[in-house]
Amino acid sequence: MIPWPSPALPEVIDREAAPSLRPWSRIWRYLITIVASLFFLTLVFADYAGEFSDVPTTRPLPGGLIFLDLLLGVIALCLMPLRRRYPLVITVVTAACSSVSASSLASAIWAAISLSTRRRLPGVVLVGIVWLLATVVYEMVVRPGSTGSEIYPSAWASGALAVAIYAICVATGFYIGARRALLVSLRERAENAEHEQAQKAESARYEERTRIAREMHDVLAHRISLVALHAGALSYRTDLSREEITQAAGIIQDNAHFALTELREVLGVLRGGQIEVDPGVVEPAQPTLADLPILLAEARDAGMAVSLAPTNIAGGSQSRAVAGLSNLSQTVSRTAYRIVQEGLTNARKHSTGLPVLLRLARSGDLLVVELRNPLSDVRADDGERRSLAPGVGLIGLRERVDLAGGRIEYGTNGDDAFFLKAWLPWI
Repeated sequence: MIPWPSPALPEVIDREAAPSLRPWSRIWRYLITIVASLFFLTLVFADYAGEFSDVPTTRPLPGGLIFLDLLLGVIALCLMPLRRRYPLVITVVTAACSSVSASSLASAIWAAISLSTRRRLPGVVLVGIVWLLATVVYEMVVRPGSTGSEIYPSAWASGALAVAIYAICVATGFYIGARRALLVSLRERAENAEHEQAQKAESARYEERTRIAREMHDVLAHRISLVALHAGALSYRTDLSREEITQAAGIIQDNAHFALTELREVLGVLRGGQIEVDPGVVEPAQPTLADLPILLAEARDAGMAVSLAPTNIAGGSQSRAVAGLSNLSQTVSRTAYRIVQEGLTNARKHSTGLPVLLRLARSGDLLVVELRNPLSDVRADDGERRSLAPGVGLIGLRERVDLAGGRIEYGTNGDDAFFLKAWLPWI
């Protein structure tokens, strides 16, 4: 069985990849970084000028250190676009720059948040150590050397503030990373659900088309075999009356018309087209064992000698047995009908004019359907009887029985007869 093509699988989503930023999203981040860097640089300039000291200072401003602060701040700002591609390296570099450059602190904050969104603890701890060392260097080496003051208690408060800022950056990054992963997960679930729904719909369409094709094969084989049988009778029977010839021609015409109509319907379905039907016309129901008398009547009208074996269903005749099968499920009843139909079709094709024995019986929780007919004396050139290989109808019939939960056997026995026997669940 060739499967129908399934929809393309959804692309694999990288949970760690950050979504691309729009131009305005980049612009406002850089604007905030520049403003914050200038604010930190202004505070450093005021600190070096002694604005935050109670004792006036006469030391000249360390212009070289201020210039270095500004230069490292610009370098840190230029490294910001790389923080997503190399998060750990950029965060370590900007944190290290903040040891001598207060204007680098804003860039270091953005880099720390970006690194934390990946929620990788070793990198976060490493950057935290670098951040703490940079704070210690600035508060205990750079700042006292620039202002000429000793280490004072407020330096420890500044260090604690820097650590708190880093902790806030890490918490913010973890939150953004968790929210981003949640959105990705929801997107994956939606795409997988949509993909599974598309596969189910495609599979349902394929199964429906296969079912229709199987039904049409059974019906068309039955119709065409009737046409062939009556047409063959007209070709070699010269003793038929005009009324009998007209009757046979009418049967051929009716069955040919039914076969063409059914063939048009199945081709329209299998090609994916829509069949035009008259308004108010209801699609005919699939035949079941309740329609068995009609099927047998058609076979007898075609000249087949169909006999009914005694049955144990309903404790009486075969006609009462058919009535006793009304409590079977539609699937089992329809499958049993198709078994009888296929058996009669094969008998018409391979054993023309020979009697057919049909038996319906109940064996415990099973419905037994059996057909037997003698084989025609068809021999090959070497005088051996030709073997009857199972055709498409019998292969499809086996699949139908398997789907109904039963089993089927067919072949020849020692009496030169062909048998078709199936066991279906009595449900």
